[in-house]
Amino acid sequence: MTQIIEQLSEISPRYDALFCDLWGCVHDGIQAFPAAVAALQAYRAQGGTVVLLTNAPRPRAGVEKQVEKLGVPRDAWDVIATSGDSARAAMWRGAVGEKVYFIGEDRDQTFFAPMELIANAVNITQVPLAEAEGIVCTGPFDAQADPDVNRPDFLYAKTKGLKLLCANPDIVVDRGETREWCAGALAQLYTEMGGESLYFGKPHPPIYDLARRRLEQIGKATPDERILAIGDGIHTDILGGMGENIDTLFITGGLARVETGTDRQPTPEKLEAFLAEAQIGSTYSIGYLR
Repeated sequence: MTQIIEQLSEISPRYDALFCDLWGCVHDGIQAFPAAVAALQAYRAQGGTVVLLTNAPRPRAGVEKQVEKLGVPRDAWDVIATSGDSARAAMWRGAVGEKVYFIGEDRDQTFFAPMELIANAVNITQVPLAEAEGIVCTGPFDAQADPDVNRPDFLYAKTKGLKLLCANPDIVVDRGETREWCAGALAQLYTEMGGESLYFGKPHPPIYDLARRRLEQIGKATPDERILAIGDGIHTDILGGMGENIDTLFITGGLARVETGTDRQPTPEKLEAFLAEAQIGSTYSIGYLR
């Protein structure tokens, strides 16, 4: 049974580092949550280290600029690890070939920026689907369109045996009050159709390995028992933390706000029913990060 807490400070002394999700926990895609920012600032002021662990399909430099625009100040975090960087490393190592068909928005062309630390990187070229050796997906062309619109292309790609590299395993996000589809929804469809999808963000191990390396790079290597994973995605943030044997804090007021009956705090009975149906447990739960 999960323990419902009132604020992060109740449990934070038990942990030296946080793997904190961004969208739905620290901001809503439009603006930062002041209480969440204050909680992270207070945690760092007491000596804790904050890794912003995000399924954003972009290099961390782009995410740093994004969170600054949304109102997340620099003193609220120490380092960023993105699924985009994890997936980019795999792409430059040739995971889906050299000629790739790109699915995503123009703003995500930064995904193809060279990575300095990749030895013997392959020569990546974006080509039409008919010429592709693999697919790179950072998200849908249109975040409001049903993922099923990709079915004809995916049927062709599956027939050719193309692998799909998914740079963001999230299925949906809420931009303010509007729900949008993510790359994970397309990868899920492709897999259901019999294609092969490669995942690098939460809940899959590569992004957690990257986060640990980021901690080491700043001189803050931390044992797993002293790390707390925070997130609102039960099948990404919380499942991923469980898979890594890391304690978790479930933010119920994000994607599962309705299912958990969250106003300021979750309704205990609805929360337990939600976790039981998902067959996933969280060490702690709270309505909103504060």
